[in-house]
Amino acid sequence: MRKDYSQTSPEEIWKLIRAGEIDYPTAGMCAGYAQANLVILPKKYADEFREFAKKNPKPCPILEVIEGTPDVHDMGEGACIATDVPRYRIYRNGVFTDEVTDVSEYWTEDSVAFLIGCSFSFEEALLKAGIDVRHISMGCNVPMFKTNIACESAGVFEGPMVVSMRPMTPENAQKAKEITDRYPNVHGGPVEIGDAAAIGVRDVMKPDYGDPVEFKEGEIPVFWACGVTPQAAIENAKLPLVITHAPGHMFITNVRNAELNDYLEAKKQK
Repeated sequence: MRKDYSQTSPEEIWKLIRAGEIDYPTAGMCAGYAQANLVILPKKYADEFREFAKKNPKPCPILEVIEGTPDVHDMGEGACIATDVPRYRIYRNGVFTDEVTDVSEYWTEDSVAFLIGCSFSFEEALLKAGIDVRHISMGCNVPMFKTNIACESAGVFEGPMVVSMRPMTPENAQKAKEITDRYPNVHGGPVEIGDAAAIGVRDVMKPDYGDPVEFKEGEIPVFWACGVTPQAAIENAKLPLVITHAPGHMFITNVRNAELNDYLEAKKQK
């Protein structure tokens, strides 16, 4: 049984990840704090990727851009983006080649990292409302699927929207929609409730990323835009080297979910 880190501080989690004690999915950790997806790529592609994210704000809401050194600032002063994510994926020429727990050796002055909003951030609000978040109660990774929804392309980046899925009763699905509509910077409300085929998902028990989860009687699938979307675009772009988080293995920020939206809106005004 994995240890309960729901009440642990982000700073403590960074240390545990750095020490190799945590190398598994971060759902349910550091209750109250926002989590983030990660993309690290060469500077020459950074503007095109920023444009891709800007054109597709639902799956790719940017929280922070990190350049020069791998030190995090806005989303976690004191954290290092090259060591403080439980697992990273290495893509070479668009092909996933390796999964590692430290990417310090890959970081250069030419690297640019993007932290992207994550649906794990709104799960705390779902739990507080009494909605079972199945992958948390089962202790596994959230199921994620490639859809038939095409993202708007930008430069070399194009591909399908990826979604995360949580089974719920129709009543809880409606409640979850009302809750997550209030979190636009971490994917907002669902893109589909109930009809997997409508977004090109053939089998909810066969995710493209993550783990399958149990459906209870009367439950329907509820799908949210997912920050793994850039990984599908990266496969298509075939860049020489790109690093992402392993699906479900997020960077935990030290910004509270309750404050994230106001913080980002204020940042946009500057």
